[in-house]
Amino acid sequence: MKMQNENLELIKTLEYIGFSEKEVLVYLALLQLGRGTVTQISRKAGINRPTGYHILASLDSKELVKVSGNEPKQEYVAESPDQIEKLLLRKIENDQTCIKEARKIIPELKSMHNVFDRPKVLFYEGREGLERVYEDTLTSTEAIRAYASVENMHMGLPGYFPGYYKRRAGKGIAIRAIIPNSSTGLERKSFDKAEMRETALVPKEKFDFSPEINIYDNKVMIASWKEKLGIIIESREISDSMKKIYELAWTEAKRLEKESQPNL
Repeated sequence: MKMQNENLELIKTLEYIGFSEKEVLVYLALLQLGRGTVTQISRKAGINRPTGYHILASLDSKELVKVSGNEPKQEYVAESPDQIEKLLLRKIENDQTCIKEARKIIPELKSMHNVFDRPKVLFYEGREGLERVYEDTLTSTEAIRAYASVENMHMGLPGYFPGYYKRRAGKGIAIRAIIPNSSTGLERKSFDKAEMRETALVPKEKFDFSPEINIYDNKVMIASWKEKLGIIIESREISDSMKKIYELAWTEAKRLEKESQPNL
């Protein structure tokens, strides 16, 4: 009890940074002794001998003490208190690694998190994230409805879309796309039949879609080219509403396309 009263601030700080009460008592006792047997250290710390063995083993694993000799003359020596800082730095490094690994799986865990059928929103960053949301569209069981700018798509994910178009068509997933009327858009439209697509061309000066939006099944996919961010909203109510809005947009897009064609 005397040692605890004399080192109250030390004890409180060591406990705050993660040491158990008995680890603190044993460590301080060993620092004061310099070296000692389990019996000597346990007596100094005010704990029983079996507990002393257990605590010293814990401190040894943290590299705060080292063992010399063999039983029954085995002794423990306190390492420099500098080891405490090294211990905490290692813990921070390990925690950062754990955080990185956790971030990789959090979107998947969120997709499994069914809380009273609330909408699920998944965020994916960078090129890998944008590719991931497009890969999800290949799970569609119906024709995809899309607002898109071919130029933005191909600039945002260079080299990705030629293979994507083939894989989508290969899976039998059709798409209707409202895209700006440009040379790139016209070129893409020429592949509509091969790529299972129906395209409506709209005036580029008024409609240059960024981000892109795809609507399929009970999902809405958003690909933000400027922010390099992919988003998937999974909600039956939201997707149904977006599909209805799209049908209105599609009707107007086809009208605008027809008006832009020269009279024959």
